Amino acid sequence: MRRKYGAPFWDLHRVDVQRALASRATQLGATLRLGSKVAHIDFEKPSVKLENGEEVEADLIVAADGLWSKCRENFLATMGKSDSPLPTGDLAYRIVLNLHEVEDQELRDWISKPSCQFWIGPGAHVVAYSLRDGEVFNLVLLVPDDLPEGVSRQPGSLPEMKSIFSAWDPILTRFLDCVSSVDKWKLMHRPELNTWISPKSNFAFIGDSAHPMLPYLAQGANSSIEDGAVLGNVLGAMSSREQLPSALRLYEKLRKKRGETIVKETFAQRHDFHMQDGPEQQKRDELMLSQLGRISSKFPSRWQCPEVQPWLYGYDALEETTAALRETPLSG
Repeated sequence: MRRKYGAPFWDLHRVDVQRALASRATQLGATLRLGSKVAHIDFEKPSVKLENGEEVEADLIVAADGLWSKCRENFLATMGKSDSPLPTGDLAYRIVLNLHEVEDQELRDWISKPSCQFWIGPGAHVVAYSLRDGEVFNLVLLVPDDLPEGVSRQPGSLPEMKSIFSAWDPILTRFLDCVSSVDKWKLMHRPELNTWISPKSNFAFIGDSAHPMLPYLAQGANSSIEDGAVLGNVLGAMSSREQLPSALRLYEKLRKKRGETIVKETFAQRHDFHMQDGPEQQKRDELMLSQLGRISSKFPSRWQCPEVQPWLYGYDALEETTAALRETPLSG
């Protein structure tokens, strides 16, 4: 990332990423059909039956339908299994502030001069960063979950949210005073799948349907795009349909371990950021203070940790796929 873009990471608005991907896919000849909800998958044909009754057949079905994946539900049902999303014990308040809505000049400066900010405390943390060339400020507040069982999202209470952070940094509380409404999102995860590929090699998972990621490392969308890049490149290397099983095995080999490793790191990040006050928290703070500006060893914030950065941000999907194909050409 530093070599290519001059920064360790970019912060992008999800809508902008989706629009860019959709535009490029259309340029390349893909047909995008919105509002086409999956009802059932036939893994023999293979085909997808939509809720409107239409059935669509293809050589390969790619399940990219996220945490609440209907494809995953169908896939596990063929083995007599199921795995509903599991609560983590946390929820997220998600806030977007527009620069023109903020009157406080100091806060306006924070927004208009892009940077990434963290506040960490007992049982909670906040991450905030500028988007769209300093016109938008995104705040995500991770706190203990108090949503009822079975409720994944509902409107939040501003007084309740502010009370959690009332004794925190005054800059943060001033930002929260600018908020007019907020929603609460329950943070969920799922266990690892044994495989991302169907027995007939005509179906594969990518993204959150395979490895849903908690937001503590902000890697969910990144990892999904990496999955897509690797899958696209191995499929692009095929010269016949008979090579599809070999291509999917290579895709899974390149992506499954990495995706699941990042999932584990998100939980480790949560632990390091949400420590309750006490000896462990004091050691963490001493370490962070001692290394600010010259980080040289394992660091509680994985965005800056020199042990994590190389494999998290130094990864190149195209390079890895090309090298793997050179070492092990597709068979079939």
